[in-house]
Amino acid sequence: MSNNNTTSIFVGRQPILDRRGALYAYELLFRSGQMDHAEFSSDMSATARVITTVFNELGLENSLGNAFGFINVSEEMLMSEAIELLPPDKIVIELLETIPPTPVVIERARDLVAKGFRLALDDVLSLEDDFRPLIEIASFVKIDLLGVDPDTLPAIVNSFKPYKAKLLAEKVDSAEQAQRCNELGFAYFQGYFFARPSVLSTRALKSSETTLLRLLGLVMGDAETVAMEPLIKQEPALLVNLMRVSNSIGNGGRQISSAREAITLLGRTQLQRWLQLLLFCPQGGEQTGGPLLAMVATRARTMELLAERCDSRDCDPECAFLTGILSLLPALLGVRMDEILKTLAVAPSIQNALNDGSGNLGALLTLMRNWEDNALHEFALTLSRLPALGLTDFTNATSESMAWAATLGQ
Repeated sequence: MSNNNTTSIFVGRQPILDRRGALYAYELLFRSGQMDHAEFSSDMSATARVITTVFNELGLENSLGNAFGFINVSEEMLMSEAIELLPPDKIVIELLETIPPTPVVIERARDLVAKGFRLALDDVLSLEDDFRPLIEIASFVKIDLLGVDPDTLPAIVNSFKPYKAKLLAEKVDSAEQAQRCNELGFAYFQGYFFARPSVLSTRALKSSETTLLRLLGLVMGDAETVAMEPLIKQEPALLVNLMRVSNSIGNGGRQISSAREAITLLGRTQLQRWLQLLLFCPQGGEQTGGPLLAMVATRARTMELLAERCDSRDCDPECAFLTGILSLLPALLGVRMDEILKTLAVAPSIQNALNDGSGNLGALLTLMRNWEDNALHEFALTLSRLPALGLTDFTNATSESMAWAATLGQ
């Protein structure tokens, strides 16, 4: 990745979930960045050519996995031939609300649909006659919940029922909000609401969750294999998963037949990582796209890769990966962080990062949260707290991590 222009582009993304809560797509967010001044331009100054270059050079198609990518386009970008270099089977072209529905725009939109692209209309507030030709060919209509009076939402939803376009709720802040939109008939929901429960009440952990946490604690404490075997045998699904992972690694053609063999083959480092990620995998053999798994894997792996470049005593890569994993356990399990830390004996640097965001691990965790929120100014300030790292390092790390995360669970 030698192109400096490419690596100076901030590429963010926001997940889009379907009605089952499975990952359906990502909105890809492109911004040009000048880190020398710790600022980002508010609008993407690059042309469609730059976006297609970034998409291809950073391997964002692989990063999407089975999901689709929504990309915002301006009127200038819509008219550019370069936009046609993007893969139509993976990309949804999102028309910004600032694009006027002129005859030329409508003709171009129809042409792109004929070439296999799907269209999304952004920030739609009502069914306006001028936009009807675009609504008729759109696959998605995005409704910004912050821009709509909640009382008028049912009427807006009803007005779009005669059209084939699916409704997508944007800026969904909570699970409760997502539930209401689901009941009204929205098909898709955008945001990190699934990772931020509005009310965190301690609940009883499932036996499988308790077992995984206890196992993770044993591995982190370097316990003997014989102490782990009984726990694994308590959970048949866990044992099956462990066998599957071990056999996929390969052992000279011989199938692994016991938990002890599997643990030995995996090794402690791989076993610890597998247990961490398994917490976020759908249980019971489901193969739906888990949004929390994709999020936590990307967060943890990016933190690990950046920690490798930090060259700091309190920035161990394995600790960085674990910090990323633990940071989302409250959302997954519905328990407070202090309860989780009572179960697992972790290093002080990890505890400090999780409790108050201090130290280099805390800065890396904050950096990831800024990126996920598309909080550009805060992102730049946090990156300045990590002098060993630049935007190029971050762009490379997130690209690699997104591609790695996309392969999990397949």
